[in-house]
Amino acid sequence: MELKKRLLEGQVVLGTMVTLFDNPDIARILKECGFDFFIIDCEHGYFDFSSVAGIISVARGVEIPALVRIPDARREVILKYMEMGADGLLLPQAETVEQVKALVKYSKYKDLGNRGVSLTRPHTGFRKIKASEYVRQANEETMLLIQIESPEGVENVEDLLGVDGIDGAIIGPNDLTMSMGILGQRTHPEYTAAINRVIQVANKKKKFSGIHLSSADEVKDMILRGMQMNLWSSDVGMLMSAARSGLEKLRS
Repeated sequence: MELKKRLLEGQVVLGTMVTLFDNPDIARILKECGFDFFIIDCEHGYFDFSSVAGIISVARGVEIPALVRIPDARREVILKYMEMGADGLLLPQAETVEQVKALVKYSKYKDLGNRGVSLTRPHTGFRKIKASEYVRQANEETMLLIQIESPEGVENVEDLLGVDGIDGAIIGPNDLTMSMGILGQRTHPEYTAAINRVIQVANKKKKFSGIHLSSADEVKDMILRGMQMNLWSSDVGMLMSAARSGLEKLRS
């Protein structure tokens, strides 16, 4: 996958979160805007499988990587998104090695995992392929990310990123500060220390780190601190920000 290749070359990539708009052309719009990738939120979002499949199909057609934030590491959930052709998965509330190993087990083929094999599906483009070559390529290119959203996740991040098959860690600042008892205090020393630990461990493990923030200035700061794979805003956030800004100018 071009996205992983760019990250391995040391480039910074920028994505956003699709939280509400289930029109498949959201993928085309985000591509045109210049995003490097996006994540469909199936943890908080209420997308059905057909909606996600439609978005991923268009994303594949216009060549923008589409990942899915899954609700949990269950086989039936992971398998469906992978068979749709998702370029990767983000596991929220990652805290234990058992959770992370389950993510790898159900999304990677042997020998990394134990993903079920069904090849005449959207994830292969319905092409006639050589199974052994495809399985190897899929294992290499599928991105698996964990989301660090609690003190337990921060404490265990070295073990979590040490699981073979995991590519990186994305910080969820709202849940992380909430679980620390400092909701929204993103200059608090404990929060800053948590950010630093995730970046340092990711660098040590030669993995990627990132964060999801609504402020472009805060994202830029995280890039300067060494985070390569960041999410800025969301479909709803960008719409509301632009609408409020325009209306304020028109009514002033």
